[in-house]
Amino acid sequence: MNLILLMLIITTALSALLIMVGFWLPINMPDQEKVSPYVCGFDPLGSARLPFSIRFFLIAILFLLFDLEIALLLPTPWATQENPTNMIIWSFIILLLLTAGLMYEWAQGGLE
Repeated sequence: MNLILLMLIITTALSALLIMVGFWLPINMPDQEKVSPYVCGFDPLGSARLPFSIRFFLIAILFLLFDLEIALLLPTPWATQENPTNMIIWSFIILLLLTAGLMYEWAQGGLE
C-alpha cells in the first residue's frame, strides 16, 4: 500500500513539475507570419475558416461504424471456443445494429 502511495505522489509531483516547465519555458513572440492562417508563404485569398459539409460527417460516421464492426468481430473466432452459441448471438446482435446504422446512412443520403 505504501509503495502505491509513494508512486502516486511521485507521478503527481513529476506531472505538476512538467506542466509548470512547459508553461513557463517557451518564449511566445508572435509576428505577422506566425499568426497568419497559411504557413506556405502565399497571401490568403479568402477566409481560412470554411465550414465543412454535413456529408463529410456522415461519411466519417459510416467509416466509424465499419471500423467498429471490424474491431468487435475480429476476436469472434477465439471467443467461440468457450461458448459458441452465446458468441454467435452477440455477433448477430452487433451485425444487426451495424446494419441498422448502414440503412440510416443510406436513408440520409450519405452514400451518394
